[in-house]
Amino acid sequence: MKEILIGILASMFFAVTFILNRSMELAGGSWMWSSSLRFLFMVPFLVLIVFVRNNLKQVFTEMKRNFFHWTCWSFIGFVLFYAPLTYAASYGPGWLVAGTWQITIVGGIFVSPLFFTTIATPYGTKKQRHKVPIKALLISTVILIGVVLIQQQNSRTLSTNEVVIGILPVIVAAFAYPLGNRKMMELCAGRLDTFQRVLGMTLASLPFWLLISFSAYIRVGPPSSGQLIQSFIVAISSGVIATTLFFIATDRVRNHQVKLAAVEATQSTQVLFVIAGEAVLLSSPLPGSVASTGVLLIVLGIVFHSYNVKKKNSKQPKSIRL
Repeated sequence: MKEILIGILASMFFAVTFILNRSMELAGGSWMWSSSLRFLFMVPFLVLIVFVRNNLKQVFTEMKRNFFHWTCWSFIGFVLFYAPLTYAASYGPGWLVAGTWQITIVGGIFVSPLFFTTIATPYGTKKQRHKVPIKALLISTVILIGVVLIQQQNSRTLSTNEVVIGILPVIVAAFAYPLGNRKMMELCAGRLDTFQRVLGMTLASLPFWLLISFSAYIRVGPPSSGQLIQSFIVAISSGVIATTLFFIATDRVRNHQVKLAAVEATQSTQVLFVIAGEAVLLSSPLPGSVASTGVLLIVLGIVFHSYNVKKKNSKQPKSIRL
């Protein structure tokens, strides 16, 4: 399934977030600058991309039509997602944040009942609430077990404070991201392409990022040149490239909960990329035997998801895109 491959590619670029956020914190940078600068840097690139594609006006038309919903779900999908992640990086290593973040693969499954799909019947159409796909949930649980095994390698070196503060904010982010993403897909209903939707969500969340950056300036002063450069890299790699790729993948399967769960599960591969990146850039140790078993479970989980999606293709009830 192409969407799974796109999701894995997005995860590789997403991994840059965890590595560089931790690097900035170790260098003394503020988490408020790390979070706000990413989205501030994203704006001109996204505006340019959408402008060149000649569909900038449609973004503002859609935002004006549902301004409150755009602001609400963009805040949940972007601000409540990224601010807690950068805050957690202040207290825990990148592998802890990236590993805990994988809760999002079941978080997305659990928010499924909040959404409806329109199906065709002999008597017309009707709305049907999405159900939690049990098999997809079980497969994602296998992946989470793999993540836990990877975490076990370094967990003994952490203090209680690092564990609590490094995990709780990430749990909030893990549910906010899929909820905000899915609600925005539902709100746009296919009227905007992925670049337009990412730009709209970035613009809608911009007042919050400006407020956070102002708070950062008052508390710690301007960001260092190193933090500016690394935040710029995160903005391009994770904010523009990874977010766009992931949104493309999820948008393609937005009406098929099993496929959507499989695409969201590809985020588990971020742990693998973070381990490799931290080993090279921050001299972190490579996985031992137990952690290697966890890596194997993650890979097997993605394979099982792919097989499950292929098996469900012929059985999935036909839906109508709105």
